[in-house]
Amino acid sequence: MLSTPSIDSNFMENTENKNSEIKEVKKAVLPMAGLGSRFYPISKAVGKELLPLADCPMISYAVEEAKQAGIEEIILVAKENNKNVLDYFKSDAKLEQFLEDRMAKEPLENLQKAHRGLEQINFSLALQPLPKGDGDAILKAEKKVGKEPFAVVFFDDIFITKTPALTQLINVFKTSQKIVVGLKKAPPEKLPFYGVVKAEKIANNLYKIKDIVEKPATGQAPSDLALCSRYILTDEIFPYLKKIPANAKGEIILADALKAMLADGKIIYGCEIEGDWLECGNMADWLKSNLTLCLRHPKYGATLKEWIKKIK
Repeated sequence: MLSTPSIDSNFMENTENKNSEIKEVKKAVLPMAGLGSRFYPISKAVGKELLPLADCPMISYAVEEAKQAGIEEIILVAKENNKNVLDYFKSDAKLEQFLEDRMAKEPLENLQKAHRGLEQINFSLALQPLPKGDGDAILKAEKKVGKEPFAVVFFDDIFITKTPALTQLINVFKTSQKIVVGLKKAPPEKLPFYGVVKAEKIANNLYKIKDIVEKPATGQAPSDLALCSRYILTDEIFPYLKKIPANAKGEIILADALKAMLADGKIIYGCEIEGDWLECGNMADWLKSNLTLCLRHPKYGATLKEWIKKIK
């Protein structure tokens, strides 16, 4: 098993919530209202969240991660009333009966496998009519989140781990009761594409965030630790999302709100996620990640590896 971040005594002493109520993370927000323009023309007709990775749609990996982390409610932030995604995660008794009557064993097993365990999760939609940034997407889920801590999962980043990425962050939150951001080391040439943190290491895989630089210029990144699309947030984030100015594109950016919190002396922790990070934010990365997962597939991987040897 992968280790989860160890919490040292200094960390325990510096938390301010030792005598307060311990809150659990049971809700997750999954933004999926972006245009997906990097995937045009495909995403003009099919939402990026439903593009395949091996034998599953991209968003199913995020939902599976949330399920394994003990999430009980998933809020999908969509640009419209996206029934396609909701239908994918709902069981269909009529279809299953039809497949059973036709003795279509393999399709029936595949369908049941996709739905297994999801009956314990409540899915709902929050609408984001226009793609005005990740911070705006989170704001659209405020009423459904309420006062509870919640996870944010961006589905176009996949983590192949023994301990789910969200679980690693939740383990830190259980002790700290503070906002926790997911971190991953990135090579210098990629840092200008991410939010990059200045941080103090306080334990194995655990950091106290000092500052966040959004898309630093080449050679100007404060570290090699990039924000990587996994967050545990509290309701403290909402006032900051409402008051920070939009960027030049008219977008509200989560990293800007976190940076404003740090400026006000709020404590934010970073958890360096253990495991392989597969990115799907653009066509080239999606193709690479798709190929990686196809070749690792327990059923189809060996066949595909043999086929690749034959391609000239």
